[in-house]
Amino acid sequence: MQTNFSSEALSDPAQAASEAIIRKCVHCGFCTATCPTYVLLGDELDSPRGRIYLIKDMLENETTPTAKVVKHIDRCLSCLSCMTTCPSGVNYMHLVDHARTYIERSYRRPWHERFLRSLLAAVLPYPRRFRAALALARLVRPFGPLLARSAMTRPAAAMLALAPGRISSRSTAHSGNSAGTRGRIALLQGCAEPVLRPEIRAATVRVLERAGYETVFASGEVCCGALTHHMGKERPTLAAIHRNVDAWTRLIEEGGLTAIAVTTSGCGTMIKDYGFILRDDPDYADRARQVSEMTKDISELLLDADLSEGDGRGLVVAYHAACSLQHGQRVSEAPRRVLTASGYAVRTPVEAHLCCGSAGTYNIFQPVIAGQLGDRKAANLDRLGTDVIATGNIGCSLQIGGRSITPVVHLIELVDWATGGPCPAELAHLATERIGS
Repeated sequence: MQTNFSSEALSDPAQAASEAIIRKCVHCGFCTATCPTYVLLGDELDSPRGRIYLIKDMLENETTPTAKVVKHIDRCLSCLSCMTTCPSGVNYMHLVDHARTYIERSYRRPWHERFLRSLLAAVLPYPRRFRAALALARLVRPFGPLLARSAMTRPAAAMLALAPGRISSRSTAHSGNSAGTRGRIALLQGCAEPVLRPEIRAATVRVLERAGYETVFASGEVCCGALTHHMGKERPTLAAIHRNVDAWTRLIEEGGLTAIAVTTSGCGTMIKDYGFILRDDPDYADRARQVSEMTKDISELLLDADLSEGDGRGLVVAYHAACSLQHGQRVSEAPRRVLTASGYAVRTPVEAHLCCGSAGTYNIFQPVIAGQLGDRKAANLDRLGTDVIATGNIGCSLQIGGRSITPVVHLIELVDWATGGPCPAELAHLATERIGS
C-alpha cells in the first residue's frame, strides 16, 4: 500500500513503525474471510483491510479521529486472526495498538464512555479492587435488565452479567517446595485469573512440581498491562511493563531461571511483546527483550516436561483455542498434544479460528457483537458432544461458560487431574458417575 507520511511524522518511531506495516498490505483481502466482525457485519470498514485504510488516513494526515473511525477501530477484537491469514506478513497487532494510543490522545469520547474506561482501568488490573467490585456487582445484578435497555448503559449490564454469582476463595498456592531438578519457573500471578479462578494457579504449581520444576513468584509483579494497552492508555501500560521487567530481571539475575510461565494466554501475548514495546527505551530494551524471550505459555512448557503418562479416564475434550494463543503467539499444537499425552481424546470445533468474543474487555464495550460471537462459539463447541471444554484463557472461560451446556475448565486443571491432582469442581459429576470416586 502506497503511503505519503511526512518526513516530520516519520521522525516519530511509532509513526515510522506503523508506516512500514501499512506499506506491507497488498489489498488482497484474505483477511476478510477470517475476521469475526466482517463475517458478522459484512462491512469493509469492519475488516482488517478496511481498518488499515482508516488508520492510514488518520495517521498519515495526523487528523483528529472522527466518531466513525473510532467506532470501527473499537469494533476490532484484536483477535489477530488476520495475521495468521495474511500472506504478506502485515503486523496488524502493532498497527491497531498504535491507532488506539493515537485515538486515546486525540479523541474525546462521550462522558459515559470515558467514565467506564477509566473505571475498568482503575479496577481490573488490581486483584483486591477487582474482588471488591465483584462483591458489589452481586448486589447490583438485579438492575442488569434495566441497564440493558439503553445503549449508554448496556456495557454496564454486560459487566454485571459477566460477574460470577459466587466469588472464589483467595488463592492458597505459594511457591513450590520442589528442589527444581529441571529448573526454576517464575509463574505469572496475574490480576483477574486468581480472583475469578484461583484453582488454576494451584493446579499449575502441582503440575510443575510433578514435572520437576521449582515455582517462584516475582515480588513487585503487577498486571501485565494488556487491559490498559488495548484501551490505548499508554502511561499506565508502560508503568506496569517497567515494574514487571524489573521484577523478573531480579529473578533472572539471581540465576537459574528457566522460564516465565503464563496460564492466561492474553497475558502471554502481551508479555511476549514487551521487547517490541520497549525497543526504543535505552534503560529497558535489552531486559524487556530477555523477558519476552523467556516467556512461555504453560502448554509450551509442558510439551517438553517429563510428566508421567496421564489417566484421562476415557473423557473426550473439546479444545477451544484462544485467539491470543493461536494467532497472537502462534501456539496451536502444544495444547492439543499436552491434552492427548494426559490421556484425553481431543476434538476441535468448526470455525476454531474465529474469536469467542471475549477479547479482554471487548465483551463489555461491545456486548452485542461479543454476544453473537459467544453464542456462535458455544454452539460449535456443544455440537461436538464432549464431556468438557478446555481452554487456556480465563476470559474465554467466562465468555463460553455462560453460554455452553458443556462445563469449561482450564487445560492445566485437566492435566493436573490426569496426573494425580484433584478433580475440577465443574467435573465432579463425571468423577461420580463415570469413575465412581
